[in-house]
Amino acid sequence: MLLSPLLSALGYDVFNPTEVCPEYTADAIGLKGEKVDYAILVDGKPVILFECKWCGYELDHPKHGSQLYRYLSSTDAMFGILTNGIIYRFYTDLEKPNAMDSKPFFEFNMQDIQESNVAELKRFSKSVFNSSELKSTASNLMYTKEIKRIMSEQLLEPSPEFVKFFVSQVYSGKIMSGVIDKFTKITKDSINQLISDRITDTLRSVIEREVEDRSEHIVKTQSPIIDSIKAEDTIVTTEEELEGFFIIKSLLREAVEPNRIQYKDTQKYFGICLDGKPTKTLCRLWFNSKQKYIGFLDDSGKEIKQPIDDLNNIYKFSPELQASLSRVMPTNSENN
Repeated sequence: MLLSPLLSALGYDVFNPTEVCPEYTADAIGLKGEKVDYAILVDGKPVILFECKWCGYELDHPKHGSQLYRYLSSTDAMFGILTNGIIYRFYTDLEKPNAMDSKPFFEFNMQDIQESNVAELKRFSKSVFNSSELKSTASNLMYTKEIKRIMSEQLLEPSPEFVKFFVSQVYSGKIMSGVIDKFTKITKDSINQLISDRITDTLRSVIEREVEDRSEHIVKTQSPIIDSIKAEDTIVTTEEELEGFFIIKSLLREAVEPNRIQYKDTQKYFGICLDGKPTKTLCRLWFNSKQKYIGFLDDSGKEIKQPIDDLNNIYKFSPELQASLSRVMPTNSENN
């Protein structure tokens, strides 16, 4: 059962039916013999209900939600979770008391684990579970999720109302449809530029700290190593190369410890590898000419270069970076 490891990780005893009860009776009005797949009990009362489906089922089917709706309405449980073992959707009754909301306030995907989601999931662990506090958290999560969804939609396709808000702040003329059309692209470009600037500022501050740490290390290093560094004084590591390096570290941060991703600058290219080993090259940045490239090695060791116009283009090569990481990650036999 895919649910058991998660419940165990949250501190629940899956072998104790007074704590995790399978086939819990949740008879609705006019219906007898209704049983929810699992219930977490506290002092003999259900606090969380689980409706479990096969891992291949799509959870969007209205039938699945209606089952959980009936179970929540007929028990004292405050939270219901609909899952196929991979995706977990958390429901409560924020919109109307004792009636399950139509939308989940939180969703957790085992195949796409986000650090922020793990923090929220921990609130449901046995040691800290508090239904009253969770109800307040659920409200914040639901509205935060909806606002983020709306903002994402507006970033892709700004609505006239969204654009009009900004126009009214910067334009003194009469706001006609033609003005809205003109400012739609301006608004979209401005927001995207703002996001890009924020990312660049963050990366720059990280780079500056890295350079400071590196300088301190060089000062404290013994002379033989300093002599080795001087032998490579014709190699200049640029700020742009370091920014590219930190972008790649951020793209791979959830798959591998960031400190394992290292670089080796050469006169021709800026190599990024795993554990500082050139034999475990993840990619190469060719930034020493007007046309910049990012290069990936195939299984035969042949390098395939892809042109990039600016650093932001690196983000679209996330699948290639993940594939390179999978290729060079040590197997269990290598670890042994």
